[in-house]
Amino acid sequence: MQTRLLRSLLALLCLLAIPAPAASKPNVLFLFADDMRADSVAALGNPVVKTPTLDALANRGFVMRNAYCFGGNSAAVCTPSRNMLLSGNAFFRWKDFQPPQGAKGMLSPGDGPNWPLSMKDAGYETYHEGKRGNTALLIQAKFEHNLYINENQDRTGGEPGKQIADDVTKFLKERKDPRPFFMYLAFGNPHDPRVAAQKYHDLYQRDKIPLPKNYLPQHPFDNGEMTIRDEALLPWPRTESAVRKELHEYYATITAMDFHMGRIIATLKDLGQLDNTLILFSADQGIALGSHGLLGKQNLYDAGMKSPLIFAGPGIPHAASDALVYLLDIYPTVLDLVGAAKPAGIDGQSFRPVLTGSATTVRNELFFAYRDVQRAWRDDRWKLIRYPQVNVTQLFDLQSDPDEMKNLADLPAHKPRVEQLLAKLKESQAKFTDTLPLTVANPKPAKWTPPSAEELAKAKAAKKAEKKK
Repeated sequence: MQTRLLRSLLALLCLLAIPAPAASKPNVLFLFADDMRADSVAALGNPVVKTPTLDALANRGFVMRNAYCFGGNSAAVCTPSRNMLLSGNAFFRWKDFQPPQGAKGMLSPGDGPNWPLSMKDAGYETYHEGKRGNTALLIQAKFEHNLYINENQDRTGGEPGKQIADDVTKFLKERKDPRPFFMYLAFGNPHDPRVAAQKYHDLYQRDKIPLPKNYLPQHPFDNGEMTIRDEALLPWPRTESAVRKELHEYYATITAMDFHMGRIIATLKDLGQLDNTLILFSADQGIALGSHGLLGKQNLYDAGMKSPLIFAGPGIPHAASDALVYLLDIYPTVLDLVGAAKPAGIDGQSFRPVLTGSATTVRNELFFAYRDVQRAWRDDRWKLIRYPQVNVTQLFDLQSDPDEMKNLADLPAHKPRVEQLLAKLKESQAKFTDTLPLTVANPKPAKWTPPSAEELAKAKAAKKAEKKK
C-alpha cells in the first residue's frame, strides 16, 4: 500500500515538473517594413495615407510613440538596424564594425544571443521571410525556415508584399507543427523604387498631399551625407511638386503593402489563430522625404530614426505611450511577454512594464550615432544633435517643437543647456565605447552648395573606382 502510494506521489511530482505545453504560449507575428516613417500610418496621425490593416492593429493595440533605430554604422542604415533588432545589441559591439583604435569587446552580429535562437529555445517554430539585400544574413540563417523574396519583382511588380503574403498564407494553412510560431516578416517596402498598381495610386490626389511640416527645399548646412545615393534621387532644391510625387508613390506603396499584410491577418482569423497571436508592426527606421530638405535615412532627425511601433494581441491593452525605446528593445520585450528569459549581456531592455501599465518608462534617455558624422542625445523633452566634422550643434525642445524646426543651440539663454547635454552625450558615448571626438580642430565648411549634375556624376564615378581598388 505504502509502495503504491509512494509511486503515485512520484508520478504526480513528475507531472508537476513538466513545463507547460508550448501551445499555451501565443504565436508571435512581426510585420516589419522598410523605410517607413513613424507618421506614415493613418491611425498614428497621418491625414491622407490609407492603412486599414495597420489602423485596425493600432485601434485595438498598444502604440509606442517614441520608438527609435539606434543609428547606423553604414549609409545603408537598414543593415545595422536589422542586426541590432535581431541581436539586441548596438552596432558598437560587433567585430565587423570598424572600432576606434584600442576598443575591445566587439561581437559579430552572427555571434552571441539572437532572437530566432531565443524563440526556438522557448519552444517556438521560427520563420523568416524578407528581402536579402542589406539585412542580417548571419542571424536570419538561424531561423528554422529562412526564405528570401525576389526584391526586384516585389518592388517593381505593382503589388509590394504579395510574395510574402502568398508564401505565409500557404505555410500557415499547411503547417502541422504543434509548437506556436514566431514569424519575422521583413517586407522590402516602402523602400524605393516604389511601384504600386494604379488602383493604389488612384486612392490619392497628388496635388492635395500635404508636405511634411518641416519641409525645406534644402538642408541648411552640410550634415556629412549630402550627396549619398538617397539624397541624389532628386535635384536641389527639392521642389514641392517633386516631393509630392515622392510622397504619392510612397503612400501608394504603403497602401498596397498594408493590403497584403491584411491577407496574412485574415488567414490567421480563418484558421482560428488570431486571438492567440501577438502581432507586432514596426520598421527599420524612417526616411526624410522632404523633411529638413533631405530625402533619405542618413540623419538623426526623428524623420530618419523614428519608427512606428504597435503591439496587439492577447494580454495587450488598448493604449499608447511616449516612453523612449530602441528597436533593439523589442527582442527582450517579446521574450518577456512569452515567459522566456532575456539573454545576459545585451543592450536591449524589456519594456513590458510599460505595456502592462506597471511603469511609465524603462529608459530616461536615448543615444544615437550615425557613422562618424552625426551624434545625438534625447530625453523626454530635449534633443541635441552634434555634427563633429563641421562643429555644428542643434538643440530642439521636442515639447514645443516636435518637428525639430527651431534650433535653439545658438541662443545665449540655452548655452548652459547645450553644455549640459553635450556632457550627457559624451557619457553615452563612453557607455557604448564610442570614442569619436565631438569637436575637430579643423572643421570642414558648414556651408554647402549643391553640386552640378556634372560634378555629381564625377563624384559617383570616383566612388565606383574607389570600391574596385
